[in-house]
Amino acid sequence: MPEVVVYTVPWCPYCRMAVQLLRSKGVPFDEIDVDGDRAKRAWLREATGQSTVPQIFVGGKSLGGYTDVAALDRRGELDALLGTS
Repeated sequence: MPEVVVYTVPWCPYCRMAVQLLRSKGVPFDEIDVDGDRAKRAWLREATGQSTVPQIFVGGKSLGGYTDVAALDRRGELDALLGTS
């Protein structure tokens, strides 16, 4: 099963939805709070080209934010990426 990492901030509803989606899949993941952490936010912008959270990485690859991952799930593609299918 690939490593799953979610970069979040506590006050973000999309972050909470992303965490809920991953929990519903039963996959272990690390949640990293980047609220107020300029260095991590700068790294996320560099790594993803995005300045928003959540940012979800699976196996070291950026999948995007909640709407991107939810779309993968609707298309039936997320489980294979998470190693749950």
